[in-house]
Amino acid sequence: MRITVFGATGGIGGHVVRQALEAGEKVTAVVRTSSAFELEHPSLEVVRVRGLDVAEPLREAIDGSTAVISGVGARGRKDGPVASRSTKSILAAMDAAGVRRFVAVSAAPLGPIPGDFLNRRVIWPMINAFAADVYADLRVMEADIMSSAAEWTIVRPPKLNSKQLSGHYRTELGGTVPRGYLISRADVADLMLKSLTDPTTVRQPVGVAY
Repeated sequence: MRITVFGATGGIGGHVVRQALEAGEKVTAVVRTSSAFELEHPSLEVVRVRGLDVAEPLREAIDGSTAVISGVGARGRKDGPVASRSTKSILAAMDAAGVRRFVAVSAAPLGPIPGDFLNRRVIWPMINAFAADVYADLRVMEADIMSSAAEWTIVRPPKLNSKQLSGHYRTELGGTVPRGYLISRADVADLMLKSLTDPTTVRQPVGVAY
């Protein structure tokens, strides 16, 4: 496959790029002109753009690709609606390029509230209150994705850590993983790549956690 990766300098996007290259795929990494990106590989093309708010400059990076993966998201509560603005442009560029398959990362709190006590009564209310603006942005992003013509998959991880790829995690198609509190960025990337060839995940949100 040829995969276009947005958010390639981020924690999840960086893992997506490296894992895809290790698997023998061709990758186009989209990075901002102001961002450092030193990875080199014979199967890697780097496309630099000023930003992700306008669709037309993104089309070049998507043309000829089999699929698009987005690891774009806010790095903090003060970043503003990064995910929704970028995703709207990505979807428009995909439509113009005739590319359908799209996998994007969101967050577990946008899924159904788990039935276990700790998540239902403590963790979910606390994180929704602490990062209300971030999750509001992700809700707009998810709504835009779900109403698009893309063959989409939305991956919803809980709290992220920097542990190495394990390949061992639980998933919940259309739901939230019960008692799932953590997942590594590397394992989220692994699931996103595997979702590209898993037809059961098309037009589905997927919860993931250990």
